Amino acid sequence: MSNHNLARAEAATRSALISTHSYDVSLDVREAADTGVPGYTSRSIIDFSAEPGSSTFLDFIHGGVHSVFLNGKGLDVAEVVDGDRIHLNNLQAENQVTVTGTALYSRSGEGMHRFVDPADGQCYLYTQYEPADARRVFANFEQPDLKAEFTFHVMAPSAWQVASNGAELARTQLTSDPATSRWDFATTKRMSTYITTVLAGPYFRATDRWSKTLDDGTSLEVPLALYCRASMQESFDAAELFRLTKNGLDFFNDLFDYPYPWGKYDQAFVPEYNLGAMENPGLVTFTEKYVFTSRATDAQYQARANTLMHEMAHMWFGDLVTMTWWDDLWLKESFADYMGTLGVDKATDWDTAWVNFANKRKSWAYVQDQLPTTHPIVADIPDLEAAKQNFDGITYAKALPSSSNWWPTSGSRRSLPARDATSGITNTATPR
Repeated sequence: MSNHNLARAEAATRSALISTHSYDVSLDVREAADTGVPGYTSRSIIDFSAEPGSSTFLDFIHGGVHSVFLNGKGLDVAEVVDGDRIHLNNLQAENQVTVTGTALYSRSGEGMHRFVDPADGQCYLYTQYEPADARRVFANFEQPDLKAEFTFHVMAPSAWQVASNGAELARTQLTSDPATSRWDFATTKRMSTYITTVLAGPYFRATDRWSKTLDDGTSLEVPLALYCRASMQESFDAAELFRLTKNGLDFFNDLFDYPYPWGKYDQAFVPEYNLGAMENPGLVTFTEKYVFTSRATDAQYQARANTLMHEMAHMWFGDLVTMTWWDDLWLKESFADYMGTLGVDKATDWDTAWVNFANKRKSWAYVQDQLPTTHPIVADIPDLEAAKQNFDGITYAKALPSSSNWWPTSGSRRSLPARDATSGITNTATPR
């Protein structure tokens, strides 16, 4: 029987038995450019507490498990590996499990996606996990309420750019193989598995910084970075994206009255993305359709700004504060949908954000609400398969009003540079 799915009841039972503390994850993608190589080595070291004597399981969708060690004892892989689960029995109060195996590259946008650029033959990797595809990259307890600290290490070609949620701490070229380097990243704050991420490839990278003086007089310094394929560099309007990012960070830090908590703020525009964007803390991923390679309309630029603000709002609500299970997906997504529009309205120079919301997002919800697949906003999500079906207009937009009437009207829109009326971007960027 397949155990690929995870039921809500199973997740609740597991979270009642264990508490996760930390993950140390190592990935070796040095051979990724060879498309004849289907996978890569993945190792997870997980520290967690448990009810003594209890049993639980890890999730891992893999191309083979090489070894499993629990509290220093090697387990029989043939006995404990059961399809997409790894069973752990006779747990202690404090435990450490180490799983080494082969994870598989993807072409479906799930797990570690591998793309070969037809423009220059270069290989690009990025991860996408929501709702439960981190288990395609490393063994873990794949449910949103079992948060932990994560430390990532990546072996990749030395010429590549590699990034993760945490800041890069060290990059070490291997003496035995100078063409390969090891990247070590800072340990994150506690987060869910589905918002961890890794990016690797010959990406073009632009950098900047944002800072803010806090109420206590200290300074909050946030390094910024933008990524896109090298072959798209000439079309990449990094100056405009940094401007929007800084405006958004100014706005949301004041609005939420809680300093941005994730250290750095990277944004990567990646190929063959099967959604609009994903709110990975410290490294947000976007579809590269937002890198306009030909002249774009004002509406397209505004839609991009809305997505940027939506994902930024998630840094606080969805990432710092996270749902227990996927029944409450609607709350984080409708909140971010509202905040995305509010951010465009209050923190940019567009004045049609709520008109666009009513015409596009709200209309999307109305249409989906008339289909046989309609469902309550607070949907019943008994398992992961049901969660995958719940990313729709009802979840995102039905719960929200079609205007900003429920938002306090005090304060005016921030003073910003004028946009070029024909291009939809500021005069400091090149219209395309």
